[in-house]
Amino acid sequence: MRYSKGTIGRIFLLKFEDDDILLEELDKFARHEKLKAATFVFLGALKKGHIVTGPKEPVIPPEPNWKKFKDGWEVMGIGTIFTNNKGLSRTGGTAKGRRLVREPQIHVHTSMGKGEKVITGCVRKDSKVFLVIEAIVFELNGVKAVKDIDSSTGLNLLKIL
Repeated sequence: MRYSKGTIGRIFLLKFEDDDILLEELDKFARHEKLKAATFVFLGALKKGHIVTGPKEPVIPPEPNWKKFKDGWEVMGIGTIFTNNKGLSRTGGTAKGRRLVREPQIHVHTSMGKGEKVITGCVRKDSKVFLVIEAIVFELNGVKAVKDIDSSTGLNLLKIL
């Protein structure tokens, strides 16, 4: 196990509205607020989308077990936001004047229910909000961590620096 110590920074209250694409809105928010590290909790409903419910087999690299959902599901979940270096920015006239762009890497897990059915997993792609999702985002200051592609799994994993 590795760890990094930090403190809670800014705290945000977010309200996602009907038809918002959850991951797109989180990405826009993280970019706008220049979040480097954060965690969040949320509750509400998703009308349709995609979720990964673990690997098909417990092997590395894993093959995701994709599930599609529709018709509105109650959700509660938790997630993290860390940045990843993605190359040179478009600002600056020369390579020397350019800087590394830090892109938000969002990881969201939820437990969803509809009637007698329950699904738990990782929210992906274009999952759309039904009516409302409320979230509280806690910025993490001082932690030394990024997301990066792990060569053995091919997954975008947390890397403690």
